[in-house]
Amino acid sequence: MPSATLHDGTRVGYEIHGSGPAVLLPVDPVPKEGARAEELRRWGMDPALGRTLADGLGDTFQVIAFDYEGHRMNHPAAALTPDHLAADLLAVADAAGADLFAYYGYSWLALAGLQLALRTDRLAALAMGGFPPLGGPYAQMLQVTAAAHAMARRPKDPADSGEGGEYDWSSVETAADGAQTAQFLGLYQSLTGFDETAAQSRIGCPRLCFAGSADVIPYGPEWGGVTVDMAGPLTRDRARLEAAGWQVRVLDGLDHTGAMQPGAVLPVLRPWLTEVYAD
Repeated sequence: MPSATLHDGTRVGYEIHGSGPAVLLPVDPVPKEGARAEELRRWGMDPALGRTLADGLGDTFQVIAFDYEGHRMNHPAAALTPDHLAADLLAVADAAGADLFAYYGYSWLALAGLQLALRTDRLAALAMGGFPPLGGPYAQMLQVTAAAHAMARRPKDPADSGEGGEYDWSSVETAADGAQTAQFLGLYQSLTGFDETAAQSRIGCPRLCFAGSADVIPYGPEWGGVTVDMAGPLTRDRARLEAAGWQVRVLDGLDHTGAMQPGAVLPVLRPWLTEVYAD
């Protein structure tokens, strides 16, 4: 597998699927197997999520798929700032020979795409899933990541509903170590005071944002007692987002996990990218 050298000297592998206009996709292209796959299915997640997304776009686009989150869990950055995020994503695009490319990221990787868009003129399009480009829960995520960092030395398994139902994000305790959680805590600390409104005029490419209508996560006291609301900003501020140049989609009935699955993402992302590249 070819690889790219990131800002901290570590190397991340990537795969190229298909041909056509380039799409940078920070997802794991290798399907999970065995017990890990069964665990993901239990929580309604596709064990081959990254591969399914890559295959779902690869007949029309050149998909550059790489497991950035997995890499950062295996190789925590000493510091993970917005500048570092952008440098890492551009390093993968450079290694793959993509001078101009679209980017799709979900959750914190959507946030990474927004920061990338502010630091390069090489984006043909930006798609953000599961994290709003205006009204983002930066303060709440800072509290959640601070709690995760505090929990890092006392890992427990995710809470079990006993029925194999929806994943209860609010009751999960982290199994990550201190180095892993420190990088994300540092990221949200570095975003304190980030001016989303001022940022909008600096993004010149076509842009799409989406979230599930049920993407609202209330966290318990051990997590700071905050509510992370990804759906609300898209519904409350839809007119403002559209005026700023965003296409907005709210996926009815889906929570944070549901809206990241290929069956939800591809019907939104694929036609939009096709339209963008046709213009």
